Amino acid sequence: MSDTFDEKPQQNWKKTAGIFIASQALSLFGTSLVQYAISWHIALVTKSGLDMTLAIICGFLPTFFMSPFGGVWADRYNRKLLIMLADGAIAFFTLILAILFIMGHNQIWLLFVALGLRAIGSAVQNPCVGAMLPDIVPTEHLTRINGINSSVQSMIFLLSPMLSAALLSIAPVQTVFFVDVVTAAAAITVMLFLQLPDRRKAAAAKAAQAGADYFGDLKKGFTYIAKHPYLRAFFILMAIFNLMAAPAAFLTPLQVARTFGDDVWRLSAIEISFSIGMMAGGLVIASWGGLSNRVHTMFAGSFIMSFCTIVLGLPPNFWIYLTMMALIGLSMPFFNTPATVLLQEQVEPEYMGRIFGVLTMVSSVMMPAGMLIFGPLADIVPIEWLLILTGLGMLLLSFALLKNKDLVRAGAKQNPA
Repeated sequence: MSDTFDEKPQQNWKKTAGIFIASQALSLFGTSLVQYAISWHIALVTKSGLDMTLAIICGFLPTFFMSPFGGVWADRYNRKLLIMLADGAIAFFTLILAILFIMGHNQIWLLFVALGLRAIGSAVQNPCVGAMLPDIVPTEHLTRINGINSSVQSMIFLLSPMLSAALLSIAPVQTVFFVDVVTAAAAITVMLFLQLPDRRKAAAAKAAQAGADYFGDLKKGFTYIAKHPYLRAFFILMAIFNLMAAPAAFLTPLQVARTFGDDVWRLSAIEISFSIGMMAGGLVIASWGGLSNRVHTMFAGSFIMSFCTIVLGLPPNFWIYLTMMALIGLSMPFFNTPATVLLQEQVEPEYMGRIFGVLTMVSSVMMPAGMLIFGPLADIVPIEWLLILTGLGMLLLSFALLKNKDLVRAGAKQNPA
């Protein structure tokens, strides 16, 4: 029941990719609206740092534990169907939550449960999305399509907090929940028009032979990583890099409030600057395609990100601060897009879902893990020190990335695995 196939649809791949990106944009838009609404509702109602920490844990830990299994399912079964089921399940949980709130059952613990259930759905959906694009898009166009997808996502991240805030200012939180249900239904409807060639025979035979040995398939995925030095280096460096990026990702609003003032417009400005930069970076990488080696482009992105993080810790005046935030946003597609394409080009199709499951697992847990370290430290030492320290750490990781021969060899364009 796999939807991977031997021959990509060369003639209609642009239409197919457009339908796929549109469906995921609708899904992400609703998801982002609800994530902001839930976080802000918890913050406004409880004003509790502990509750906000619990919300982060509920939103990330299920993804960490379930992503490897989501990767196994992405390699075994119909990825299109899995994405639709995950979207539908998330919408169903959100609908139940909205109904409970309308009935007056608006306890905060229900939001924690909802965050956990939604995270499980994302753990199934994300590996399928990452593994599905190589099935749709010819290899030579993967960077461009991933770059366009990155820009679309950045636009959503730019618009969704503003729309979520606007909705919360005029309507109760359950109104935003219903918006997510509608966008999920629209995303599933769009996915119905996604036509993929069927090559189920080989995958069905493989699934029948494997039976229900999910742990066996999961072990094979980790064994596959262990057998390929470039994958080992890739995931180790990605894990440490995400850990080091936690202060820049989570502590900058607190730094702005402490250093420049707690005006709401300043907090909005840093989010908008970052999102605009990220959207521009996605467009640049889509039109340019990056350097001749994926790893060299990743190095450029990580170097810019590291330098700007150090500058944030000086700290400069607020307008320079906004410029650095925009440059960090600009640099992210330079790092994330070639990293994604490297995996899509190099990993064998039958392992693609599991590898993206591990990537989802790493990216979902390392930044929150970093906050467990750097969050408490931010109340003891200046955030500026943490930014400079982690910026220097990311700079060293950038050069480690560049010097890793296995990764550089794998990053060469059109270089077979």
